Amino acid sequence: MSHASFKDMERLAYPPAGAVSQTVAEHFRRHAADLAPDAATIERIINAAFWASLRREEGRAPKISLAYLPPEKAGPALLVERPLPLDPTTLTRLAPAVERPGIHLGVWQNGGELGIWGATRTIPPFCFVVETVEPGLLVIKHRRASPDGKFANVAVLEGDQFKIVDAEGTRVSECPDFVMTLLGFAGPGDDSDSVLLPLALSMRAHGHGGSLLVVPHGTDKWRQSILWPVPYAVAPPFSRLGELVQNGVRDEKFKQATDAIGGLTAVDGAVVLSDHWDVLAFGAKIGRREGVQSVEEVLVREPIVGQQPFTIKPSELGGTRHFSAAQFVHEQRDSLALVASQDGRFTVFGWSPRAKMVHAYRVEALLL
Repeated sequence: MSHASFKDMERLAYPPAGAVSQTVAEHFRRHAADLAPDAATIERIINAAFWASLRREEGRAPKISLAYLPPEKAGPALLVERPLPLDPTTLTRLAPAVERPGIHLGVWQNGGELGIWGATRTIPPFCFVVETVEPGLLVIKHRRASPDGKFANVAVLEGDQFKIVDAEGTRVSECPDFVMTLLGFAGPGDDSDSVLLPLALSMRAHGHGGSLLVVPHGTDKWRQSILWPVPYAVAPPFSRLGELVQNGVRDEKFKQATDAIGGLTAVDGAVVLSDHWDVLAFGAKIGRREGVQSVEEVLVREPIVGQQPFTIKPSELGGTRHFSAAQFVHEQRDSLALVASQDGRFTVFGWSPRAKMVHAYRVEALLL
């Protein structure tokens, strides 16, 4: 595409930006009234980020995070002498300097226009953020109440498609606590205590696909739903992660421990982890417990506005990993199963006492 034709395209509106702007504006108005951008501002920022994401700087796609806040709300920050224009050219040029995680370009009103005033690592809770994940893929998110941990996603825009997270609707669906954490409903101290979130991100990052079974501590009941012998049974249980969690450690050692367990999920079979975070086995094959029926139906939910839950046969879930995880939770109803697919999909399986069936939550939109 010629430079001239690309510039012509950038003058066009990116339709999903207008489609989501009002809903997103209402979300931020409810949670952060003093910093909430209006719909027009949101549309303008999304448009600039989208067109920038399709450009190249030295052959690389820009990875940037734009935060809407004034400099005085940003703590220690790098300020430019004169605000820079919010346009794809400026964003593409700045991208190499701010592509590392945790750095945000600050955007605010400047004489009736939006301008980039600098960069910061410090933003308040519920600050509006747009991140370019890859060309044509944007995530609208905000920081949770805790300064640590992953941001809560509000909407995902990819090409001409968009998804708005249905946090409230999913919250009342009897979803597992882990899904609640992904939705951003955990309390102020809960995010830093979440172990499954970094494990899930690590599972998804290695790209091989994998399964993680979380079982109650202090019981061997889970063994009844596993085919024995397990090629990689762990004895004694590997307790490094559990010890770090118990001691409140959340530094590089914690990341190394979660990444190590995440890496084990790349081995064919499932990792079995106690809810005290001890590794009990990996490469485990799930089998049907004697005397228990095969799971017949699974209720699938995606926490997205407009997506209605639907019931399907477990064979339609997406492969052996998904079927096995559903069967395991069907038998071990006090357990949780996390399944990452090679294509980036991520499903959380939990038992619903109210519906008396396995629920499968498709949560990849919450992990971006």
